[in-house]
This record gives sequence, C-alpha cells and structure tokens, in this order.
Amino acid sequence: MPLPNTFKNRLALPVVAAPMFLVSGTEIVIACCKAGIVGTFPALNQRSSDGLEKWLEIISENLTDKDAPYGVNLIVHKTNPRVQPDLNICIKYKVPLIITSLGAIADLVDEVHSYGGVVFHDVTTVRHAQKAAEAGCDGLILVCAGAGGHAGTINPFALLPEIRNFFKGTILLAGSISDGRSIAAAQMLGADLAYLGTRFIATHESKAPDAFKEMLVNSTAKDIMYTPAISGIPGNFLRPSLEVAGFDPDKLPIKKADQAEFGEQMQEERKAWRDVWSAGQGVGQIDDIPNAQDLIERLKEEYATAIKEFK
Repeated sequence: MPLPNTFKNRLALPVVAAPMFLVSGTEIVIACCKAGIVGTFPALNQRSSDGLEKWLEIISENLTDKDAPYGVNLIVHKTNPRVQPDLNICIKYKVPLIITSLGAIADLVDEVHSYGGVVFHDVTTVRHAQKAAEAGCDGLILVCAGAGGHAGTINPFALLPEIRNFFKGTILLAGSISDGRSIAAAQMLGADLAYLGTRFIATHESKAPDAFKEMLVNSTAKDIMYTPAISGIPGNFLRPSLEVAGFDPDKLPIKKADQAEFGEQMQEERKAWRDVWSAGQGVGQIDDIPNAQDLIERLKEEYATAIKEFK
C-alpha cells in the first residue's frame, strides 16, 4: 500500500494524529512525532499568520529527520483570507504535510510539491474524493460516519472500497479509531494510515480543557450527537457538553451555515467549539488521560497483538 517517500521508514505506527480545532498545538505535535506517528495542527489554532510562523519555528527546532513528519491543516475555502499567507509560511518552513479542508486546489498542490511536500485532503463522499484526485492530492482522508468534528455519514466499509477503485494514492481512514486493534482493522480494510483524533484529545499534551478530557473518559458512543445546530454544518458533539452549555439536546435550534465574513465566522466557530465539545463515537474506548508517548506505546502493543492474531 502506498506511502509518500517522506513517510517511509519514519513511522513506528501507521497513524496520523488529526489536527483538532482549539486542541492541537506544538506540544502534542512534537510528542507524537518523537514517538513515531505524524503530528498535525490546524493553522487557524493560531489567530494570525505570525503566530503560525512562531509555532513552526518551535516545531522545526525540536524535530529532526529521524522523527516522524508533521503536518499543518489549511482551510482553503475562498472566504479564508489567510490561505495564501499561511501557505507561504508553510512553504518557507517546508512543512512535510499539508492537510487541506473545504476545497481541493491544484495550484496549491503544485506549490507544496515544489519543495517536496505532500498534500492530503479531507473527504466525506466519493464525489469529493474524485475532485481531490483530479487536483493531484497525494492522499485522501476518509472522514467516515462516527468521526469527531464535521464528519460524514457513510460507513467505511462502503466508502473506502469505492474510493480505492479509482484512487491509487495514500488513503487514511477516520472514524471511531481509538485503539491498536482498530488501526490494524483500518489497514485490513485497505487504508494505508489510520487517522486518530478523539483519542488524542484525552492526553496531557492536548490543549483541551481538563473538563473536556474528563468528559471523554466518562462518555460512551451513546453520548455522541450528530447535529448541524452548533455551526450550521453537521458534526459529532458530546451530548453532556451541550447540556452544560445550557442547550436542551432534544430541542436544539435549527442553524444553517451563513455567508459571514471569514473572520467573523471564525470568531463564532471558536465560541461555539469552546463551549460545546466535539468527539467521535470511539469515546467508549477512552478510559484514561496518558501522555502522548505512553499512549502511542500502548497503541503499538495493541496493534502488534492484533496483527499476530490475524495471522
């Protein structure tokens, strides 16, 4: 199964720690890469392009070619005025992996390829995957039913084989993956890498509030609600966090995505996601809050055991 050349022989486990809004920062990225998996963060977790550059300085100073590569997530929708400034900074630091969301842009892919970087793109449907493939993306992140954040609704057993029929690049599978056995299962299904988000929220290095981490430990799949009420785009959220924020989960308001200016929209998004917490259906497998290195060592052991049992 295909991996980018820059990833080969640098991963201790076929895993990417997903870029999580308001949660991922330099500490978790560095810890993940040092432990042998790809660490990532959203550029918009820093409120300015200058802030993004400071984070890239810190990461560059702490990682070497012996560590796993890292990545930055860019929201490439045309309403985001930071797309090009943030991309220019990523090019300056030769960020190994760019993860794009809300648009697959061939020119951006070319710019990243110019310095040897690779581009993975978030998709929730076959149509999205086809457009990203046409744009030249190196990898597709299949955000399937049960994933945290703005997840899709298609079962991975349906989505992955359809996309593998026409896409020969790297495929990442996201959705309810929280242990080593699930990582192995993703590969058995045909994925090259597993994409874990929620499991890494409940680590010491994540920027999530302690109450958020504790809520993950105390929640199960039944506590996850899929709703557009928070930001206008359907996503998976923790029902208890809705209740704490003063919402009645059974009588949520109908909210549609608006066309506000990007800065205003991001302020609203920050406020919404600060008060209401997103998670995937794999929360039932989370029962502690370790540091990232210890978690990854555990995942490696579980993965190795699962592989042996398959044989």
